[in-house]
Amino acid sequence: MKKPIAVLGFVALVSGVAAQEAPEVVVARATIVDFPLSVEALGNAKANESVDLRPKITSTVTAIRLREGERVEAGEILVELENTEALAQVAAARAALVDSESQYQRSQELYRSRAVAESQLQQLEARRDADRAAVAAAEARLADTVIRAPFAGRVGLRRISVGSLVNASTVITTLDDTATIKLDFDVAETFISRIVVGLSVVARSVAWPDVQFRGTVSSIDTRVDPISRTLTVRALIDNQGDYLRPGMFLTVTLLKDDVRALVIPEQAVVPERSKQQVFVVGDGGLVELREIQTGRRRPGQVEVLEGLSAGERVIVEGTQKARPGESVRVRPMPQGGSSS
Repeated sequence: MKKPIAVLGFVALVSGVAAQEAPEVVVARATIVDFPLSVEALGNAKANESVDLRPKITSTVTAIRLREGERVEAGEILVELENTEALAQVAAARAALVDSESQYQRSQELYRSRAVAESQLQQLEARRDADRAAVAAAEARLADTVIRAPFAGRVGLRRISVGSLVNASTVITTLDDTATIKLDFDVAETFISRIVVGLSVVARSVAWPDVQFRGTVSSIDTRVDPISRTLTVRALIDNQGDYLRPGMFLTVTLLKDDVRALVIPEQAVVPERSKQQVFVVGDGGLVELREIQTGRRRPGQVEVLEGLSAGERVIVEGTQKARPGESVRVRPMPQGGSSS
């Protein structure tokens, strides 16, 4: 009876040694917490509408109505060009139209009495329509001798004088609608899922260090730059105070407070080349090496976009001892850390 007892004692001793050989690790649970979105970027200010004003025809400047730097309304006359020839063309076209319309009306009366053939009436009708088109063309050329503001805005410096010969390549002045400023900036592709139209932005300029310019995201580009891996976002900023000018350089901060995210301690992430991995401890104490997709980071925490679920345990300390498929002994995370 003594020999079997010795054998059982040996087996118990071996099992105890095996249990002690399981490495001890510290784990933390993946949890969903408030993770406000705050992204900083650099952007360029653009006018809501902007145009270089050029004439459509070659002519001589006869009058300048604009004042540099002043605001103008849509349709306001800015510059007048020589129009003598255009006026003469309009007068000639209108005279021809009066004659053709008179002949057509008389022919209609004669056609009713069968004194004029239908083919002749159609010819006179076609001539009348051609003269109407000629009048419209002449009036369009006359309209081109007057340069108007296509939209409300502020004019820039004029680049011509009275008597200047201008053509379609001549820039007369610039016109910018700066009541609203378009602010274009680039953000990393990792934020695509978080950026939506209507998101609040705050912009700052070195020209006005004590002023915050607030706006909202109005549109998002459809393509990611394959080299920089960034996406262009456009925000609209109210500029009623006329602080901002097109071309200014601004620092942009996107803000979104109601964002919750799945996070884990940053030290749990094990990088492997281009992969991000974590050691997950199951309920039975077995270790699984799992690839995850990470998002934003803040001191001590990293957002997990894919690969983990809330409540799963990841190894925070002792990752070098863990082996996939083997058991570990779990030690509570110190200082009230999330563990099990």
